[in-house]
Amino acid sequence: MSNLRIPGPTPCPPEVLEAMSWQMINHRGPQFARYLSQITADLKTIFRTNNDVLILSGSGTGGLEAAVVNTLSPGDKVLSVSIGVFGDRFASIAKTYGAEVIPLDFEWGCAAEPQPIKDALKANADIKAVMVTHNETSTGVTNDLESISKIVKEAGKLLLVDAISSMGSIDLPVDDWGCDVTVTGSQKGWMVPPGLAMISVSPAAWNAYKEASMPRFYWDFGKAKKSAEKGQTPWTPTMSVFFGLSVALKMMLEEGMTAIIERHRNLAELTRQTAKSLGLKLFADEKFASNTVTAIRATDGLDSKMLTKIMREDYDIVLGGGQQTLDGKIFRVGHLGWFDEKDIRAVFSALKETLPRAGYKGA
Repeated sequence: MSNLRIPGPTPCPPEVLEAMSWQMINHRGPQFARYLSQITADLKTIFRTNNDVLILSGSGTGGLEAAVVNTLSPGDKVLSVSIGVFGDRFASIAKTYGAEVIPLDFEWGCAAEPQPIKDALKANADIKAVMVTHNETSTGVTNDLESISKIVKEAGKLLLVDAISSMGSIDLPVDDWGCDVTVTGSQKGWMVPPGLAMISVSPAAWNAYKEASMPRFYWDFGKAKKSAEKGQTPWTPTMSVFFGLSVALKMMLEEGMTAIIERHRNLAELTRQTAKSLGLKLFADEKFASNTVTAIRATDGLDSKMLTKIMREDYDIVLGGGQQTLDGKIFRVGHLGWFDEKDIRAVFSALKETLPRAGYKGA
């Protein structure tokens, strides 16, 4: 099996893969209703929320689109806080549906600074919502969402959070931080394949839903909630991923969220320190370095595309490359979900041999 070290999709435990081979059941019957009820309850525990949690069949990007169309109307002003590719994507979705997006972009590799957000909200009192990516996998940076949320809530605005690569791996207490819509995706820290978007919706978000007039059908929160009350999903669910998620959630709750967050923190630190011991330079500001993915600069003659090719073909280790303007300038090591110390050490054991072959002339 490949050592899949990208920030998603992530490896799946054998128990999850076995569950995904279960025979299909009636998605309108009582057996599925029991699955849906237990999965939803377990998700609420991990989200640390009393809000509604909806499960939609689709990717994380579908979840972000759902966050937009269920809370906004064409012409609504939204503040887009972006620190990378996925922050920009969130903004693009809102623009596509007719929102007036006010961009607040920060240098890639850095986290969003709270004061400019506060200033932007003060200068634009009619902003309805703030969109922010908690953990930006394109740059390996985690925003200080707790500080950002305080500013957004003090201003009385909706907070729409892309937590696709953070929820379940990095500390994010939804209710304590006042997140109105929080989106995550099954293929990240949840240890299951792509196919489900899990979304928490606050009372304030439901109030916004009543007024929102952007077109929606498949992603309609109201339809999802009404169906969930009957133990169903509005449309045919990604059944096998539901089965896998039911098992993965049991594994996560047995390990405990405190232990999971600590494991990610410790192994992320191991990744960063080992990279630096090889003379490699981290891309992200270490004060805000992500605990689910580490971005490393391609410096000192390093050809990052050659490096990822050698690692994949000669060592069966799959690393991530840079995206958009970072293409060829960084490579990324994912460390989230089902992994442990031996997986990280295997990466660096191979890297030591691969770096000079890929042109690296550093230490």
